[in-house]
Amino acid sequence: MPSKSVIAILDVGKTNKKLFLFDEAYKIAWEQTAVIQETTDEDGDPCEDLNLLNTWVRESLIKSMRTGHFIIKAVNFSAYGASFVLVGEDGNPVTPLYNYLKPYPGKIKQEFYGQYGGEQAFSLLTASPVLDSLNSGLQLYRIKKEHPEKFSRIKYAMHLPQYLSWIMTGKACSDITSIGCHTSLWNFSLENYHEWVYREGIMEKLPPIKPSGTVHPVCIKKNEPSVKGISPDCLAGIGLHDSSAAMIPYLESSREPFILISTGTWCISMNPFNSEPLTIAELRQDCLCYLNFKRKPIKASRLFAGSEHEIQVERLAAHFQKDKDYYQSIEFDPGTILHLRTTEKPAAFSHPSSMLSASVFAQRELSGFQNYEKAYHRLLMDIMDQQTVSTKLILTDEIKRIFVDGGFSRNPVYMHLLAAAFPSVEVFAASIAQASAIGAAMVIHEHWNNRRLPSDMIELKYYKS
Repeated sequence: MPSKSVIAILDVGKTNKKLFLFDEAYKIAWEQTAVIQETTDEDGDPCEDLNLLNTWVRESLIKSMRTGHFIIKAVNFSAYGASFVLVGEDGNPVTPLYNYLKPYPGKIKQEFYGQYGGEQAFSLLTASPVLDSLNSGLQLYRIKKEHPEKFSRIKYAMHLPQYLSWIMTGKACSDITSIGCHTSLWNFSLENYHEWVYREGIMEKLPPIKPSGTVHPVCIKKNEPSVKGISPDCLAGIGLHDSSAAMIPYLESSREPFILISTGTWCISMNPFNSEPLTIAELRQDCLCYLNFKRKPIKASRLFAGSEHEIQVERLAAHFQKDKDYYQSIEFDPGTILHLRTTEKPAAFSHPSSMLSASVFAQRELSGFQNYEKAYHRLLMDIMDQQTVSTKLILTDEIKRIFVDGGFSRNPVYMHLLAAAFPSVEVFAASIAQASAIGAAMVIHEHWNNRRLPSDMIELKYYKS
């Protein structure tokens, strides 16, 4: 018999698909990563290959069981949002899994917002900036208008995490973390679906909303070779949107109100303690709201800082003839910061918020910097000016801590500048391996794990102002 009880988490990103087995102490016992080649939809636009994805789910689980070292007590899923899988009565997809970057028809967009109060009013109600196909509810509206015959054949419209659960359990569910993430489906003030969902016949396609901690028995045929590695009473969760799943370890571990800045291509500041409705000004500055696994709103602001950093370090490497990863060796130098602040005039903006969309450093002449180190500090100072404005949009008085995870959490220049920008708040670089996968495991903890949740899942490094 397998010796270790584990939970299997299928963590499906746009690029990487990962399977993790976590033991009862939430340590990774086994993992596998795959990259699945995309296919194209009927318009030739790239999209997820559902057939390959389904095959990967099955084969990766079987591979983990064949090690003979584990018995899977439960399964859950975290996956990227804004993507619907639309299945018919026969259980087969009616349409491709459309990419959330797929261009949205301007005529249909104009018709939709014209019918439902205009972009501004509609966005305020749904806490969803106008993001075209990234507003997943509008994908359903487009299909209804462009392909009414296909729309009529849809039995269930499930976001990707819930579809993954459905193929394991046969139970169709909706989950609030997927619905409450810039989908344009949810009326945040009424805490229910928006009126348009009912008027357009979308509601009848959406499975019932279940609590995020819901589990169902895994359906396994008796002749399946994979039965040997799965507990006979194995349960599967209904899946979570990955951004919301990644917040769970922080919500469970921190006793003080906090903001989490998740850094990558986007730097997303999330405040789970700010329940104030979005304002028009906040929407215009790329703020939005998520719903967490407890149906509580999380106000968030976004900054394209990771992408800007990547572009500019390539520019620095070319100018100073350094390796593209040279910036990783740069240590924080407060003397350099002081010199730059006293010798250079700050950039002028008509309003502080206007800097969110402007790359100051892109306009700077690199020949004016003595060396790479000084130029890199200036780049991070410019990014931090933007980051400060972005994070302050969702900052509230009760916030005591800021956690930073992702790439910038390992950047001493960024972290020291952030601590200086928020001197009244404790600033920490946070490290937790595979936060979204662990969050998906934690949300169904009571169904597979008799131990207490560990208190040391997050490693913190304090940065003093």
